[in-house]
Amino acid sequence: MFYIHWCEIYIATTGGLATAVGYPLDTIKVRIQTQHMYSGVWHCIQSTYQREKVYGFYKGMALPVLSVSVCGSVCFGTYRNCIHFLCQLQHGNSDVKPSKFDVFIAGCCAGTAEAMVFAPIDLIKIRQQNQTHSHQSYQGPLSRGFLSKPKYRGPIHCLITVIKEEGILGLYRGVTALWLRDIPCFGLYFLVYTIFTEWLTSQGQHKPDWSAILLAGGCAGMTYWTLATPMDVMKSRMQMDGMGQQRYSGVLNCISESFRQEGMRVFFKGLSLNCVRAFPVNGLTFVIYETVLAFLKKINLKD
Repeated sequence: MFYIHWCEIYIATTGGLATAVGYPLDTIKVRIQTQHMYSGVWHCIQSTYQREKVYGFYKGMALPVLSVSVCGSVCFGTYRNCIHFLCQLQHGNSDVKPSKFDVFIAGCCAGTAEAMVFAPIDLIKIRQQNQTHSHQSYQGPLSRGFLSKPKYRGPIHCLITVIKEEGILGLYRGVTALWLRDIPCFGLYFLVYTIFTEWLTSQGQHKPDWSAILLAGGCAGMTYWTLATPMDVMKSRMQMDGMGQQRYSGVLNCISESFRQEGMRVFFKGLSLNCVRAFPVNGLTFVIYETVLAFLKKINLKD
């Protein structure tokens, strides 16, 4: 199954472009989730540009773009390997069609593995995104929460600083919330994609066309973020806890304190931004993945 691993690396590498394109929305989403100074999305965009210019939307982007191939390969690779293992275990043949339950379990395994690799990368990204120091050209007053100088000079400096101040485990701050987000949501992510591709495949066709894959992938992405956003907010807040005074003792405390202070709306901060990014990014991801997978399978059969 060598061709599958190369397919996953290829599709994950193409995700670097999607990450770069959607990164400004991600920065705005993170700031809305973790900071209380913004009244809404547009206010956050205006404030970010006014004080930090265009650079403010791309803080911390280098590491996610460079590492997306690793995270994507782990996610898709774990999913495919689990599917093959479950089919082989139950039917003695890895080429049989997996059940919906098998798809969900394989997706949960993919979310578990991906979170372990993604957690330190995400923490470093979020710490840098929340460094709201002003651009040199900005001469206005600094609002509460804005810094005159950044604490972290880059991803490597951020990594070293976190380890020095919080230890190795500091890189995994918020990983419990990340698992609670990714394990069930990745299971549903792959399940929704599988269900939609089956619905959208015409009778007599062995596989869906690219438009069906695009729609199924987009719907899977939106489903993921609709369900994942509440825990995504908690994860982001816990990851930011190490930058200053620690506010939360754990996931449950973060949930209860956030709800007590901001009500039910706190669990849906950034939902619209997540869904706007989710449909095109995930639709394109699955189109490229399925296309390259089919191509490499043909090569493998010829060999």
